[in-house]
Amino acid sequence: MFRRWKWPLAIQRVKSISGRADRQQVRDDWEGTDQTGAGAFAVCQGLVKIYKVADLETVALQGLDLEVRRGEILGVIGNSGSGKSTLLNILGGLDLPSAGRVFVGGQDLLELSDAGLSRYRREKVGFVWQQSSRNLIPYLTALENVQLPMMLMGKPLGSRTARARELLASVGLEWRMSHRQSQLSGGEQQRVAIAVAMANAPEILLADEPTGEVDTDAAIAIYGVFHKISRAYGTTVIIVSHDRTIGSFVDRVVAVRDGKVSTEATRRERESDDELATGEMEELVVLDSAGRLQIPRELIERFGLKGRVRVEAGDGHIAIVPVEAADRKGQPK
Repeated sequence: MFRRWKWPLAIQRVKSISGRADRQQVRDDWEGTDQTGAGAFAVCQGLVKIYKVADLETVALQGLDLEVRRGEILGVIGNSGSGKSTLLNILGGLDLPSAGRVFVGGQDLLELSDAGLSRYRREKVGFVWQQSSRNLIPYLTALENVQLPMMLMGKPLGSRTARARELLASVGLEWRMSHRQSQLSGGEQQRVAIAVAMANAPEILLADEPTGEVDTDAAIAIYGVFHKISRAYGTTVIIVSHDRTIGSFVDRVVAVRDGKVSTEATRRERESDDELATGEMEELVVLDSAGRLQIPRELIERFGLKGRVRVEAGDGHIAIVPVEAADRKGQPK
């Protein structure tokens, strides 16, 4: 059961202004896009998440905007406390935003009942967690672990066995089907976890630090499995990670800082369907729907930006100039 605690007055006003009319407009615009690949599959608009413990409020998301294409492999990076795991929980229907809108596969998650959210998590979303204890039942074999979600959905034994064997083969573990968790390496456990997450053919696969407890070689193998699964089944994959090298294995990387998307790195050249991503990544600063952007910290330090700055229009560009530098520029030599 998810309890919606009472939002602060300012957020209630935001919700009353946006209302159902705006939600319907977003849905109408979205459903007019090409859902097979070109259109956005997941849309987050102005997500705010406030956690309240006693009299203390912590703002995890501060108006986050994000669009994810169908079939895309997206990496989400950020420091601890940046809001990336909160974003993943909201997309997975495990948590609800305090304000904002979130659509996945044409479904407005805020309009789902508790039963609807349970059905959404069971049928539409696959989860892979960092800790193997959250992914696998230790006394079941790899094959039985993959079969379990399908058994809970009432699928017949024959079809769920065939599906489980297919998925374990797709993650390269057809020869480990009868092994239990304790007989598998950390990397193998995570590959079985991916197969478990794919058991009920979800449209979106959410992974929270899936390589956080494995070595480099195992991490590369896990990223390769995500790539193979996405291309073979058309699954949208979102991977949350601290690993800044994740850009070598995904289509796009967004960095979350202070509860908002700060930068986005996209690949100049798209990868082939049977290989990991190739081509140089181009990093861009994200301008959100409110006109805000976060300047990379290294540039802030390099140019001494602090407090107030001047924004000046140039020939085809906008310049952000420290107030002191702008004043010096206007003084006579």
